[in-house]
Amino acid sequence: MLKKGSKLYSILTGSCPKCHQESMYFEKNPYNLKDLYKMHETCSHCHTQYMIEPSFFYGAMYVSYGLTVALGVAIFVISNVILNFPVKPTFIAIVVGIIVLMPVTARIARNIYINMFIHYDKNWKQNS
Repeated sequence: MLKKGSKLYSILTGSCPKCHQESMYFEKNPYNLKDLYKMHETCSHCHTQYMIEPSFFYGAMYVSYGLTVALGVAIFVISNVILNFPVKPTFIAIVVGIIVLMPVTARIARNIYINMFIHYDKNWKQNS
């Protein structure tokens, strides 16, 4: 169960990593591709600045790469090892799965990356 105060809550919901009170994104739906990366500059509750430095989220590309590799391996294991698909349909499943889940992977990578640097503060109201 996801509870406020955990890294997993912030990562999966895209909420502010410091206070968990609001979404960092203008549009919660990652499949609205034109707004996929549009974020608020700061949290309206705790005033945490999301763009810590210029080009901060370029580092999320490395996280995205790792997530995409893990996703490809998971799809391979499910389709080839468990479902016994031949190689060609397995390859197609991997490509389709990665393309379909790209917006979710991109958002989760950003969420993981910012949560590596900003931590939850249960006393954020007193520290603001």
